[in-house]
Amino acid sequence: MTRRSSFLRKEEDNDPMSVVGNLFDVAMVFAVALMVALVTRYSMTEIFSQEDFTIVKNPGKDNMEIITKEGETVNRYTPSENQDAASGSRGRRVGIAYELENGEIIYIPETE
Repeated sequence: MTRRSSFLRKEEDNDPMSVVGNLFDVAMVFAVALMVALVTRYSMTEIFSQEDFTIVKNPGKDNMEIITKEGETVNRYTPSENQDAASGSRGRRVGIAYELENGEIIYIPETE
């Protein structure tokens, strides 16, 4: 009878650190799901494709950025006055270009 009662009373060894491994797994799954949701929400699936593309963020504003992907290289161009002249990344807005429905592009230079 003592053998049976000792078997029923025997508890498994509980390691308090075993929970940390499970939390890490849950956090990694959550992080991957969040990244996938953000990429699909903001329609940025072009970044993962093999095609070359150009994205213009905030067109016509002071904080405008031009992002281009050519092959495996992603370049970011920010036209501003405070960038290095040596990098060749300086620029300023000189006009506006409009694309018509028939595909024709009209450029309108700005006057200073």
